[in-house]
Amino acid sequence: MAKAVLTISSKNYGAWALRGWLLCKFAGLEFSEKVIPPDDPAMKAEMLLLSSSMLVPSLQHNGVKVWDTLAIAEYLNEIKPQAHLLPADIKARAHCRAVSGEMHSGFAALRSALPMNIKAHFPNFKVWSRAQADIAHIVEIWRSCLTTYGGPYLFGKQPGVADAMYAPVVTRFLTYDVELDKVCTAYCKRIMALPAMQQWVAEAEQEPDEIDELDAEF
Repeated sequence: MAKAVLTISSKNYGAWALRGWLLCKFAGLEFSEKVIPPDDPAMKAEMLLLSSSMLVPSLQHNGVKVWDTLAIAEYLNEIKPQAHLLPADIKARAHCRAVSGEMHSGFAALRSALPMNIKAHFPNFKVWSRAQADIAHIVEIWRSCLTTYGGPYLFGKQPGVADAMYAPVVTRFLTYDVELDKVCTAYCKRIMALPAMQQWVAEAEQEPDEIDELDAEF
């Protein structure tokens, strides 16, 4: 059986790439990476337009090609049900899909004002009001999920679809020095401590700074 291939973009800047990559890791899928170069139009679209609808990441597996992060999540949940990427309970599963979908299509102000940049750190970064409203809503989602399902992850004892969807937000909060309460700070530390996240960050830190256009975002 041929190994799956996941096409991704920059590990330092690629929020959608991180989501797809984490989903494969959480599912326990063996895969190789195909990294598109910084000057590829698809990569620039993901980085600069902050679009969730580009064909990055995309997964090829057993003759199937699937793109869009939520579609990848649903596919992995079907082929790797033992990974429990989605909750077993129908109500929890619906809730998980709702908050994951909200991350997928919403929070435009946060995306624009706080682009993902793992290697950077901006202490005392001034967050504009619309982005702050997005942050407040994300924090509300996290607290609600952690309380309802008991943690340590958003929907229980192991990381799943929702955690993968919000993981790039965790990196943004660290990059831009966003102040959080104790519960959400602990959740961020938990996500960053995952072996998969530590691997991604280590590889992001080795990546050359080649996307000069991103400087304009700040």
